[in-house]
Amino acid sequence: MFKSMYNWIDERLDITPMWRDVADHEVPEHVNPAHHFSAFVYCFGGLTFFITVIQILSGMFLTMYYTPDIINAYASVDYLQHKVAFGVIVRGMHHWGASLVIVMMFLHTLRVFFTGSYKAPREMNWVVGMAIFGVMLGLGFTGYLLPWDNKAYFATQVGIKIAASVPFVGGYIQTLLQGGEVVGAVTLTRFFAIHVFFLPAVLLALLAGHFIMIRKQGISGPL
Repeated sequence: MFKSMYNWIDERLDITPMWRDVADHEVPEHVNPAHHFSAFVYCFGGLTFFITVIQILSGMFLTMYYTPDIINAYASVDYLQHKVAFGVIVRGMHHWGASLVIVMMFLHTLRVFFTGSYKAPREMNWVVGMAIFGVMLGLGFTGYLLPWDNKAYFATQVGIKIAASVPFVGGYIQTLLQGGEVVGAVTLTRFFAIHVFFLPAVLLALLAGHFIMIRKQGISGPL
């Protein structure tokens, strides 16, 4: 059945050349763990992307039950946690994945730095990678408030005050994030919108650029 469906699509869109171009792409020997044990450090980027995909899929599931207002936010999370089948597992994956993706991205960044992979002709990819790192931190920060419990509320207050201390633009950042005089209903709505719509759109665009440059420039070699 799958083969028939593939052939039906291939007859109309001619996807086989595109698929073969991806599947037959050669991988350098130095990133093959079967030949070099040190090649495992070149897997950090792929693992980071894998965790990112899990975060996106689990986040899509969570939004089916989450209510982004201060009256129902905590109750919706509690309902998901205790009433929805496998809800506690999916939320746990999203919760711990948010921390794990930062750890893996940090390890990937260290590998790129210490192997000199940020040098010509890959300077732009390094800049894009740093932008992805920043977006990931933003996703972690904006997602932390969404359960709307005491820890999330006061931690977000601290984070916004730190952002407000940025010279010249701190006040504008605080207004953008907080949306009012105090952390409240507007803040939660803005954090939800930034977390679910704005930052993921930027992330997907940056990831596309990141992978296109990797494909054109190839995987960097060891020093």
